Amino acid sequence: MNVHKTDYDAIVVGSGPNGLAAAITIQQAGLSVLLVEAKETIGGGMRSAELTLPHFVHDVCSAIHPLAVCSPFFKTLPLEKHGLQFIYPTVAAAHPFQDGSAAVLYKSIEQTAKGLGEDEGAYNKLMEPLVTDWPRIIGDVLAPLHFPKHPFEMARFGWKALASARHLSRIFRSTKARGLWAGMTAHAIQPLSNAATSATGLVLMSAAHVQGWPMAKGGSQTIADALASYFISIGGTIETNFYVDSLNKLPSAKAVLFDVTPKQLLQIAGYKLSSFYKGQLKRYRYGMGVFKIDWALNGTIPFAAPECRQAGTVHLGNTFEEIAYSEQLTSEGILPEKPFVLLAQQSLFDASRAPKRKHTAWAYCHVPNGSRVDMTTTIENQVERFAPGFKQRIIGRHVMNTARIEEYNPNYIGGDIVGGIMDLSQLFTRPGLRFSPYKTSAKGIYICSSSTPPGGGIHGMCGYYAAKKALKDVFKTKAPVIY
Repeated sequence: MNVHKTDYDAIVVGSGPNGLAAAITIQQAGLSVLLVEAKETIGGGMRSAELTLPHFVHDVCSAIHPLAVCSPFFKTLPLEKHGLQFIYPTVAAAHPFQDGSAAVLYKSIEQTAKGLGEDEGAYNKLMEPLVTDWPRIIGDVLAPLHFPKHPFEMARFGWKALASARHLSRIFRSTKARGLWAGMTAHAIQPLSNAATSATGLVLMSAAHVQGWPMAKGGSQTIADALASYFISIGGTIETNFYVDSLNKLPSAKAVLFDVTPKQLLQIAGYKLSSFYKGQLKRYRYGMGVFKIDWALNGTIPFAAPECRQAGTVHLGNTFEEIAYSEQLTSEGILPEKPFVLLAQQSLFDASRAPKRKHTAWAYCHVPNGSRVDMTTTIENQVERFAPGFKQRIIGRHVMNTARIEEYNPNYIGGDIVGGIMDLSQLFTRPGLRFSPYKTSAKGIYICSSSTPPGGGIHGMCGYYAAKKALKDVFKTKAPVIY
């Protein structure tokens, strides 16, 4: 992948899902686009590698992809023709408890609700209207602030989504339902008492019931590779090992879109930006980081709850109260003894991830931003708590603290994997309060990362909307309609 031209209509810096989406959208408009990536391989949060032992394939960051299969943008692309296959586990997610039981998120609402005992009716009442509305509202959910195409359905979603996870948990009485809810909403990576943390849980559960929580066959890298293959097939150009620390490093272009967070944008293009806009970027807030472990295993994880052995994703944290407490402590800079652990076991469903009769597992816990504390033992103790004998099956491990995570991807400031905290005050104003969040104060310079709406996740929608804005402003043309 080499640059053969000295000028392009547009340049996109960064090849994560949003950078790739932005590049594809502009290239689809018949313009010439160069996509540059600092690393040797493309993908951002979608890379895979043999991190532990030979022939054990691990997802370096993102592993399970409910938003990818829901993305209105990705759905418009023939990615399966470019090598992408999704695998759907039998169980989307399982949530074990210390007594050996588990709450289970199935594709079926009825099956999920039935397993929640006395909260069967409450779960059905919560989820059935949202799942019915989901095809009509997904495009509005994964979009910047705007007047929705389906206002009544969005209002029905919004009044629940804006509540804190703690507040909405009151509709449930059982330990199972409340625990399941806590695990879903803990994906928000903030205290469960924060407003709008319910949105994360509702989106993830709706996605599970409509399409499932799949993994990419062969590793998350295949999503990036499929996007890149399509981009090249329509005339796009990719250059890797191309580190950008100044605009002067780039060829001539009418528009430049950055798949970076505010911190990097200030470093690269700060001299071009207005004082007011730079002030907004400097005030941008990053959230909790993560400490991540990948394991090579001599067998499957021996979960006490059999349902967990059928799940692609397992949430480890026991009760709602325990998870809420651990997330609150972490947000205050304190490391809990029993953190919420998000675990994926891809090799149960994808034989290409490990040698025969061997397995891989992937997990992380939340930590204070920038923490250098080694959480290996803490995380492995939490897994052992729900899967006695787990430690005996470890034959290799690879760990990443917040510093290593940021080194892997500079967008992950202090280990923050969603490009900045997504609390209510920063959910729609990422990276600043502006008429268009994608347009900077400098002509022809745009930001297209997860630090813009709709935020983190493998969906490409930040990139699509940034490209749409650049096409309108600079090239006086329209992006393809996707929703």
